Amino acid sequence: MGKLTTHVLDTMHGVPGADILVELFRIEGDSVTKIKTVTTNFDGRTDEPVLEGEAFTTGKYQLVFHVADYYRKRDVDLGEVPFLDDVVIRFGLGEEGAHYHVPLLVSPYSFSTYRGS
Repeated sequence: MGKLTTHVLDTMHGVPGADILVELFRIEGDSVTKIKTVTTNFDGRTDEPVLEGEAFTTGKYQLVFHVADYYRKRDVDLGEVPFLDDVVIRFGLGEEGAHYHVPLLVSPYSFSTYRGS
């Protein structure tokens, strides 16, 4: 069975990104449908896969990480308008039954992602 997982690392503080709201959307043409909303745990991971089982189908998806809210909770001064508010990552799931891991390394001014394992 395929599954999608994620992990957030706060590169500004050198810690896991705990208590970050993450939304998953499915993209079909011009249609964007919210599938799930989760929050990262103390280790910057979700307690269960973001997508798995029968819900896991091939296609185009989008994860939205609410990072400005996270940094505000940590008393980081982001100014009136933060440089990064929500980090949006669009990606494809092309292999049924595969494990896709989408890590996010983030600071208030930069982010990086890749297909992890």
